[in-house]
Amino acid sequence: MTDKKQRRYDQAYLKMALEWSKLSHCKRKQVGALIVKDKMIISDGYNGTPTGFDNCCEDDEGNTKWHVLHAEANAILKVASSTQACQGATLYITLSPCKECSKLIHQSGIRRMVYANAYKDDSGIEFLRKANIEILYLPINE
Repeated sequence: MTDKKQRRYDQAYLKMALEWSKLSHCKRKQVGALIVKDKMIISDGYNGTPTGFDNCCEDDEGNTKWHVLHAEANAILKVASSTQACQGATLYITLSPCKECSKLIHQSGIRRMVYANAYKDDSGIEFLRKANIEILYLPINE
């Protein structure tokens, strides 16, 4: 695929991830993720509580509850319970991953990541670079 055509796909999938983030019940930060393989969306996710838990992501002090799952973790876990595999896929995410999620991304077989906003701690991105994951920062122009 030509670079120009790939860039158009990257922008479209990131905008879809942004729309997906709006499904999150989190007040502090809404994050969306899509996993795409062979031009097909194989999974999606947004940050939120595990299945069966109250949708409220923050405690009474406004801090994120410890059991809230990040968007990329949710998307990867969905693939794990399906017939699909992340091997060679691209992750589109509205916020770059934390260091814990970067391990999941690498271990799942995702080979490329496109993100729209930078998380305050860039150690997740540094880890993925060391793991030879292709990374593209692509701010979304709505």
